[in-house]
Amino acid sequence: MTYFIDRRANAKHKSAVNRQRFLDRYRTHIKRSVEEAVNRRSITDMERGEKISIPSRDISEPVFQHGSGGRRSIIAPGNREFEEGDRLRRPGGSGGGDGSGEGGASNQGEGVDEFAFTLTREEFLEFVFDGLELPHLERKPLVDVEEVRPVRAGVSRDGVPARINIVRSMREAQARRIAMRAPIRRALREAQEALALEERKDPVLRNPARVQELKAEIERLEKRLEAVPFIDTYDLRYNHLINQPQPSSKAVMFCVMDVSGSMTQAHKDIAKRFFLLLYLFLERSYERVELVFVRHHTAAKEVDEEEFFYSRETGGTIVSSALTLVDEIIDKRYPPAQWNLYVAQASDGDNWDDDSVNCRELLSNSLMSRLQYFTYVEITPHAHQALWEEYERVEAEYPDRFAMRQIVEPGDIYPVFRALFKRRESA
Repeated sequence: MTYFIDRRANAKHKSAVNRQRFLDRYRTHIKRSVEEAVNRRSITDMERGEKISIPSRDISEPVFQHGSGGRRSIIAPGNREFEEGDRLRRPGGSGGGDGSGEGGASNQGEGVDEFAFTLTREEFLEFVFDGLELPHLERKPLVDVEEVRPVRAGVSRDGVPARINIVRSMREAQARRIAMRAPIRRALREAQEALALEERKDPVLRNPARVQELKAEIERLEKRLEAVPFIDTYDLRYNHLINQPQPSSKAVMFCVMDVSGSMTQAHKDIAKRFFLLLYLFLERSYERVELVFVRHHTAAKEVDEEEFFYSRETGGTIVSSALTLVDEIIDKRYPPAQWNLYVAQASDGDNWDDDSVNCRELLSNSLMSRLQYFTYVEITPHAHQALWEEYERVEAEYPDRFAMRQIVEPGDIYPVFRALFKRRESA
């Protein structure tokens, strides 16, 4: 019989490979449980894992069992109560058991009808963001590239011990030993031949002084051969690394939120949760992503993350002020030729008269031609206002780059987020 042993190195935990197989096999069940957990939990509580339960009937494995009939001999270790031929009393009670099987009730309040395990934070977020991506991500030219990666560039005589090239060092040592020993071996061979020739002469004609001289020369040459080191610092070679610029897709996400008086605290909480979920997604999906936070009422202002999520302001609403500020920031800091530009806007739909038209014109004439994607979420249970209607015209003009959804309650955040950032099928 042939045995196959998986000796691939695991990660941090011994059962990492088996655990990943289990997650892949029951991905549908786990994903369903994760979606229920997301709807049940607050978005601010998304960074911890989740306990998942799978019905035992869904994880049952096919097994081989003995059929009915026939005679079998069974040895039960530790049996001191029964002997062969004894008849066992049927368990009493209407349940037919102690509750440890399917459908039974345990006297300890637990059963085995479900298999429960805990997802780690990384595994939980992987299922949360499964199938999502920032659409229209493009590779921009290499301009002012700061990201580099060390690559092999041959060998050098200088370096640190951690980068020593054993094969090249031994090859250099072998070549040096051959080069240094060759003339010594040649002289040694000539001296040995001369000594043998001198010793073959008749004792009368033999020159004792010459014999002693040759023996001394042979001894000196043998010591020189032994003195040649096996390896020398001159032989050491080190792997040479150079920093090579790496092409990367740089992206910036503009988070725009209305903080006017018409935005109640409940509206702001929903908007904050949406952006927090977006922030987690960006952190997980891309290494080089910058976030720009823009708040607005009658005037727009670029703020940091803390002020964006937690400060409070009141006043009217002029949405075009935020879009104008985003346009100015792009001109100053984020050239479209070098950056992938995304804008996510959250509002209750309220806006001053005639400003919605300005928003549409600003998007159509300036922003949309430079953006990869624009998402708009309107947090209101009421009918849409003029801003939504104007944005519908922009969506009709840019159907692949503009998306808008309505959020009524916190439970709508996750489905709307998946709808806005679902993976697009490649053409």
